[in-house]
Amino acid sequence: VCQNEFLKAQPVFNIPNEDIVSRYLKNDLTSAVVFGGLEPFDSLDDMIEVIKLLREKSDDDVVVYTGYTEEECKRFGRFEELISLGNIIIKFGRYIPDGTPHIDDILKVSLASDNQYAKRF
Repeated sequence: VCQNEFLKAQPVFNIPNEDIVSRYLKNDLTSAVVFGGLEPFDSLDDMIEVIKLLREKSDDDVVVYTGYTEEECKRFGRFEELISLGNIIIKFGRYIPDGTPHIDDILKVSLASDNQYAKRF
């Protein structure tokens, strides 16, 4: 179950990685890049490439919202490379309908289920 299921029906936009980073850096309101909605780890290679470009110009936080567990993420071939890029925060854990929400100590936001937590790398 995904609480962002509606995103599957949205149009796909192909924006070059350089444009994503440029738009972020030019936006005075933002101080972190967030990969969320559906499953960012299903596009791990693309995510790493965007972060590498970002790291050429900024050490700002990158936040990844995943439904995978920490153990599942560690099995992805490039997980170690992802966390080696620094200032990476990953929210782990599947959405459980009618779960117990709680405020996460790292993200300082309400997460939908008590099995979800964030970890800074």
